[in-house]
Amino acid sequence: QGFSTAAAQWPEKGRKEAAMGKRVALILAGCGVFDGSEVHEASAVLVHLSRAGAEVKIFAPNIEQRDVVDHLKGNPSNEKRNVLVESARLARGNIQDLTELKVGEFDAVIFPGGFGVAKNLCSWAVDGKDCTVNELVKSTLEAFHSAKKPIGLCCISPVLAAKVFPGCEVTVGHNKNVNGRFPDFETASAIEELGCKHVCKDVNEAHVDSAHKIVTTCAFMCKAPLHEIFDGIGVMVGEVMKLA
Repeated sequence: QGFSTAAAQWPEKGRKEAAMGKRVALILAGCGVFDGSEVHEASAVLVHLSRAGAEVKIFAPNIEQRDVVDHLKGNPSNEKRNVLVESARLARGNIQDLTELKVGEFDAVIFPGGFGVAKNLCSWAVDGKDCTVNELVKSTLEAFHSAKKPIGLCCISPVLAAKVFPGCEVTVGHNKNVNGRFPDFETASAIEELGCKHVCKDVNEAHVDSAHKIVTTCAFMCKAPLHEIFDGIGVMVGEVMKLA
């Protein structure tokens, strides 16, 4: 089941009515694309949730980052940084330790992408499909799933669902480098090897796994203009709100 930007352009009033009073947890993985959460994706999720009238609380695990990358030079740094402390930059200081999250207080959870997901929330960046998922992140995903509450993921974060929920359906874009727009296309086949179904979608689309209540979109896994990535995240957020 797929949804495009055009198909999801429900009226502003309709969006707000669907999401009004919905409580959403946003899980961050640091600050910055190369070692934390992707800033534009996190911001896009927050903007779309705000427009929808949702109440958002932000969380991150209180753990050390796997590494720190100089975003100007693209090289590793000798620094050590904390995922919660760095995520607080994106949250404007209004953030809680992931240990404080109580699933009963929320209607949905969303994970933006960024290398921090693949480095700090799991070890996909190093181990690929053989990665391990941080125990607290895993238990958070399992708790929302057990409560039949929707889970939204974008960019590389769908690999978390692929590791935790065998047999689920997700998208990270395409399984071929279509027009040079999907350089990380091999992620799709790794997801399939985990026993999950990868569904090919463009940047302005989201895939909804209704059985598992998992909604995914490729975001920066596609080399696309920023506004298209923003719109695709909006589709994902909208579908999460419909399930919440």
